[in-house]
Parts: sequence; C-alpha cells; structure tokens
Amino acid sequence: MQLLTTTAAQWAAIPLVLALSACGGGGGGNDTPSPAPPVAGDRIEPYDPSGTAKVATSQQPVSPVVSAQATRTIALGALTAVKGVVSATPGTPLQIGEARSVADTGTVAATAALLRWQPTARGTQAAALRFTADGAHGVRLGVLVQSLPEGAVLRFYGEQGAGAMEVRASELQDMAARNARGGADDTTARTYWSPDFSGPQTTLEVEIPAAASPAAVRLSVPRLSHFTLAPAQAEQAFAQKVGESGSCNVDATCRPEFNDQSRSVARMIFVRDDGKSYLCTGTLLNDAASSGTPYFLSANHCISTQSVASTLTTDWFYRSGSCGTATVNPAAVRVTGGAALLYASATTDTAFMQLNSQAPAGIVYAGSYFGGVGIGTALAGVHHPQGDLQKVSLGSMQRYSTCVDNSCRSSNVDDGTFLTLGWQEGTTEGGSSGSAAFVTFGERRYVVGQLLGGTASCAARDGVDYYGRFDTSYRTALRRWLNPTAAN
Repeated sequence: MQLLTTTAAQWAAIPLVLALSACGGGGGGNDTPSPAPPVAGDRIEPYDPSGTAKVATSQQPVSPVVSAQATRTIALGALTAVKGVVSATPGTPLQIGEARSVADTGTVAATAALLRWQPTARGTQAAALRFTADGAHGVRLGVLVQSLPEGAVLRFYGEQGAGAMEVRASELQDMAARNARGGADDTTARTYWSPDFSGPQTTLEVEIPAAASPAAVRLSVPRLSHFTLAPAQAEQAFAQKVGESGSCNVDATCRPEFNDQSRSVARMIFVRDDGKSYLCTGTLLNDAASSGTPYFLSANHCISTQSVASTLTTDWFYRSGSCGTATVNPAAVRVTGGAALLYASATTDTAFMQLNSQAPAGIVYAGSYFGGVGIGTALAGVHHPQGDLQKVSLGSMQRYSTCVDNSCRSSNVDDGTFLTLGWQEGTTEGGSSGSAAFVTFGERRYVVGQLLGGTASCAARDGVDYYGRFDTSYRTALRRWLNPTAAN
C-alpha cells in the first residue's frame, strides 16, 4: 500500500495488483439480518449539492482559432487486425483502445516542420495538426511537451471543431510535476493524453502570444491511442456499447430508489503508459465537511500510478434515457482534466483520487460507512458492465476474504481485506472494475468497498465477487482526506 503525498520517496512505484476477473453474477444469500444502523463516527453522510454554489459545470466549450484549410492532416490508415470487445482478463480493466506510432510527428523537429503559423483575430498566432485514424471510434493524442512559451494554449477538437477543449501551458507544467513526483520517467511525465471526440480524428491546435517565437514551441506526437470500441460522448458513438452487458443486468433507470447512487457513479476512460486505453467505474465520495472536493474512488488494478491518473476522463449520468430503453440519457456529460492520485493499495485494491476538474452539476457525493458489515447484509452495486449504460446489482455479503497472489481465500473479519458478495439480481463484468458496493441504512446508502473482480456472471449464478474493504482503506489512509479532524 502507499500514501501519495508531495515527496519523491512517497511517490515510489505501487505493487502489482491481483489477477481476478472483473465479472460477477449469482451466488446465494442468506436471511441473516443486517447489522444495526451505523452510529455517529462510523459514517460520512452523502451530500447532494443541488441548488448550492459549490458545484459548477466542469468545463466550458471553446472554439478553434485556426481555419480548416490551414490545418495540416496526418493520416493513419486502418488499424490492422482490429479487435472487437477485448474482454477483461483476470485482474485487469476492460481494454478499448490500441497504441499506434505516428512517424510524421515523432520528433520535435518533424512536428515543427508541419506547423503552419498564422495570425488570429484576437491578436495571437496559432497552428494546427489534424490526426486521422481510419476506423477509430475515438482518437486520443499522446502529446509530448518539452517546452512552451508563457501564455501558450493547446486546444483539441474533433470534426467541425465540436466540443473543443483546451489546456494551458501552466496546467501542463503542473501535470508533468505531479507525474514526476509519482515516479514517472521524463517522457511519461511530460506526455499529455488528449480527450477523444468519438470519431476517427482529433485536431491539435497550438496558440501562442503574438510576441512569442514559434521556435519556443517544442512538442511532438509520437503516439496516439486508437479506440477499437466507441465510448464517446454522443448517442451514435455510444451505440456500440449500449446493450453489450449481460442480459441479467438491471437497468439503473428502472430502479429510481438508486437515483442518488446513480448520480455518484461515473464511467472511467484512461490511457496507460503504453498507449492502450481502458474502461472502469468509479464513485464520487463526500468528505465529512461536505466541502464539494471531488474525491473519487476506484480500483488499484485500474489506476495505480499518477501518470495514468493524469489521463482520466469521466462520463457522468451515462444511463438509459428511460427505463428499459437503449437510448442514452441526453444529460450525459464528460469531464476531462485527469486526477491527482492520493492513495493506492493492492492490499484492498484501492485507488483514491481527487479530480482536477470539478464534477458536473447534478451529481451527488456518495456517503461512506467504515463500520462492520455483517454476514448476510444486503448490498448493492452501481456500475458500467462492458462500458454499457449504468446498471444496478443486488446481493448480499457472503464472507470475508483475503486476496493475494492471484487468488482469494476465505478469512475472517479481523484478517480479511475483501468483502465477498453473491448476487440475487444482476452481476458485474469487465468495465465494472472499481465500482462501489453500497450498504443501506434507513433511506440512505453508503459505500463499503470497491470491486476487484470474481467468478460471478449471468451464466455463473453461484459465482461471487470481491470488494476491497472501505473500512480498512479508510482507517489506513483515506480518513486524512475525508475526515481530517477525526484523523488528527
């Protein structure tokens, strides 16, 4: 396990995770009653900031400043041996994209030679490069930034400049410093992975002050991530993920009693250092002060290093538009900007982060419970199996387990580091990794763990899933952020 702070020693490498499949399903429950409601001091209440000023829309759209005619195109052909759904193997997240080398922009000199600088209407100068990858459902650019002049901005967008977003030179410097403190080598630390725009092209636009020298722009794009699946923010692009999860899964929109938890859960997309892209699920957590700080919980086997956390994008309200339909909720929204990795542990398969961008309006910060979970306690999961529209699974606590060296064994409340769940309704699958299990007390629900994986599926109704114990990670480390007064 590891606490991640600002010193280089504390940002050392994190141990490899366990190898268990992120899939689930049946498993019998029992009629043992749930434990008594938690007492004060054993929980953090959920927080719905609707109607307050604490939560703002994360990012405002921006517009390109370079004309399409002045943009140079770098064209990559179709990816050979295109993969369909890459099933999550034991202990790994669901892969959705492959890395591709880009020879034309592989060096600073080659990239500089392609940039056509022109004055803009607002008194700056700018240049742009369009990258196309035939057949891609999304393209994320790995931009290696050596240096930029003060005041520089990188801007990214898809076709017709729709949904453009930008990142400033100062933000890139901060990212590189975080990644370096996390132990990344210089190339990895300085690589910024752009968002994708749901289609086969992404444009990189560079804008600098009028007085700045273009020679001061030292960047390259040696790699991109070519999405073989379609996890983008648009219904037509989402279509290949809609309905891909198992038939036993329960549409979250059909269970309105889980609406608050639904608004706490996001689908995660991230790129590893090798340029491959993946899907997992995570949950926004409240702190004891209800400060609105976007703390985010997922699995260590999804994100275990700062350089990968920096690539994180999150899809919120990604659920069906109405119960039982395959249409995407029109309120679905994507947040980019990555996250700061605060704590990571293979012992409980915990990844605890703070999003660098604020969560969107309409979310709920989930409550958490760090008391005991009794055998037979009813539990629920909210997640994105196979990256599909959000689902709900209902089950119960079977036993405590310890998971190490690629296997899990039965344990007890004192030594077990995982909760073992069996399902009565629904299951989990690749893409569900990192999603939270919730316990219900009265009319409220609280996070008690996050998904490692297991043997359950729609076909294996007697299978079980393993969730890292939140009470263990809370007492070990998370309380210093979620409840610093009590921690002290």
